[in-house]
Amino acid sequence: MTVDAKDFKQAMRQCAGAVALVTVGAEHGKRTGLTVTSACSLSDNPPSLIVCVNHNASAHGRIREEGAFAINFLHEDHALLALTFSGQKGVNGDDRFAFGQWTRGETGAPVLTDAVAAFDCVLAHEFETKTHSIFVGEVRGVSHAATATPLVYLRSSFHTPHEIRETVTVGDLDSRHLSWTDFS
Repeated sequence: MTVDAKDFKQAMRQCAGAVALVTVGAEHGKRTGLTVTSACSLSDNPPSLIVCVNHNASAHGRIREEGAFAINFLHEDHALLALTFSGQKGVNGDDRFAFGQWTRGETGAPVLTDAVAAFDCVLAHEFETKTHSIFVGEVRGVSHAATATPLVYLRSSFHTPHEIRETVTVGDLDSRHLSWTDFS
């Protein structure tokens, strides 16, 4: 059985994802990047992340050439920056970096200074699929802003998470006594 691509995309729109900018390019004029919800941690030994990048994205070939990239997770005030890096504002390549505050990471990749979390990575591995590459980045630098509210993408719109009930944390003794009915 083959799943219809339209149905697959519609189902994926129901899954919230953290919004991040994948950025690459040590030299001004050669920088580029894209907006993704396909970045996540892989391991803490060594600290590494994965990101899926479409073969058609301008950053795809540049990540291979540079051997380094940054993943910058956005906060609630970065919605326009996310749209800019998605190509929806008609701004391309290095011109996208006119927006936001940027610095260079240890690898030379552009790092957003006020990101919720930013990871400066060297390309450690690459896996090919029909339309995308899965890039594994080993982290060489990290920064984070613990008080920033993350930006998430859900149902074709940007949102910010909010607490819908009292926070439950891993290891919280009281959370062990919660039943599934408490969540409905």
